[in-house]
Amino acid sequence: MEPTIKLTPDSNDGNGAVARSVDQATSSAHKAIDRASEVARPVVEQMAAGAHQTVNKLAGTATHVAETLDAKSGQLRDAQARFSESCRLHVRENPMTSLGLAVAAGLLLSRLLG
Repeated sequence: MEPTIKLTPDSNDGNGAVARSVDQATSSAHKAIDRASEVARPVVEQMAAGAHQTVNKLAGTATHVAETLDAKSGQLRDAQARFSESCRLHVRENPMTSLGLAVAAGLLLSRLLG
């Protein structure tokens, strides 16, 4: 709580009633601010805790997605390697058939794109 400012009574005011009124108003304002701050504090703390939980959940989900993508990309690399090796073996075992398929595919693509 902020310290209250005490006004000295004015020389025209013998009783200091104005100064007391200002002091009381200042004190009341400080008390109201303190009460509002105390009431708002739990709400702000609850909102901050909720925000932290949300960030933690998002981070956990992002980590899980990254791990899944990493595993899937590894599986795709393995499948690509197996497919490439299978194609190499097929070309080595059947060179004339492979050459014929390549020429046919080239002609088909040239007609489609030309």
